[in-house]
Amino acid sequence: MTSSSVPPPHSFEPRDDLAPGLLLGAGVELGEGVEFGAYVVVHPGTRIGAGTVVGDHAVLGKQVRLAAASTASREPLPPLQVGERCTIGAHAVVNAGTTLGDGTLVGDQAMVRERVTVGAGCVLGRSALVENDTTLGDRVKVQANAYLTAYMTIEDDVFIAPCVMTTNDNFMGRTEQRFALRGGPTIRRAARVGGGCVLLPNVEIGEEAFVGAGAVVTKDVPARTLVVGSPARVLREVDPAELLTPPD
Repeated sequence: MTSSSVPPPHSFEPRDDLAPGLLLGAGVELGEGVEFGAYVVVHPGTRIGAGTVVGDHAVLGKQVRLAAASTASREPLPPLQVGERCTIGAHAVVNAGTTLGDGTLVGDQAMVRERVTVGAGCVLGRSALVENDTTLGDRVKVQANAYLTAYMTIEDDVFIAPCVMTTNDNFMGRTEQRFALRGGPTIRRAARVGGGCVLLPNVEIGEEAFVGAGAVVTKDVPARTLVVGSPARVLREVDPAELLTPPD
């Protein structure tokens, strides 16, 4: 379905026969065996794959109303697409224009914004936030209260610990120069980012790298390297026994 064919935004049908207080928007498509908790709202056009379970008070597929000063795109969004066997937690919000891969879990109170792609088998922990225009590969694990900023790329098998903070604007909203330089971090395959880390704009965390808890990453981290501290510095290479795929 294209953005030009998005159904009317406020067209809903109560479906208490499926779950208490459930509201389904026009054109919603449900796979076999989808289960809903109480008072879920599914916005028009949303597609939910077979075997998916949606928790109480979740909101799926809503269109976006941006602040006047927001620099995010204002184009109409195509409907949300949720894969098969997903789990959407209580009070979670997943915007339109986003795709969740098969078997992905979105935890309680988590939010996934618009134009986000989440691969298969991912886990987004409680209250994690994924901002707009970010891509997650397969089997990515994002722990509770992590903040993934807009314009990030996260490859397969990445682990992001609780309370990680990522950033995408060194100018904090001032000067026109920021538009050309704005960009979120890139986290390469199977890298691990420890609890409470801060990743600055445009840094790259190399494949199988390890960022120690509390580090502030101001520059690129080489592949298979352990960094610690503020600013982060190289401590040693990652133990080969810890690598997901040992080097040749």
